[in-house]
Amino acid sequence: MAYIPYGYKMIEGVITVDEEKANQVRVFFEKYISGLSLAVAGEQAGIEKTHSSMGLILKNVNYLGNDVYPAIIDKESFDKAEEVRQKRAKDLGRIVELAAFTSPTPIERFKMKKADTKLPEDPVLRAEYLYSLIESEV
Repeated sequence: MAYIPYGYKMIEGVITVDEEKANQVRVFFEKYISGLSLAVAGEQAGIEKTHSSMGLILKNVNYLGNDVYPAIIDKESFDKAEEVRQKRAKDLGRIVELAAFTSPTPIERFKMKKADTKLPEDPVLRAEYLYSLIESEV
């Protein structure tokens, strides 16, 4: 397990609820659903995390409970928060309708030639060199 989500702690190898932080997670969900932004809802809940971390908390299905994690959030609150998140993303133009997306020139197959030199140290030069090795298979 790479990390334990905010609101949980491990005691003797078992993941348990950290009640103080779990209450902060619950308040965060309530505040977000009530209309506050991720950052403001997190701040008012007492969670000091980045905007992106707050978004990850909002989408973490482990908070519903499973074989490893005890439930912190009820399904109704979790689903409502996701509904609000999706609506906000759509209203801000962050969701592109998949049917409207078409790739102008799709590449069906490609191959990469073997590098014949040591890769450059400079990341830009390295990327340029590696991209130059890509060949389209028609």
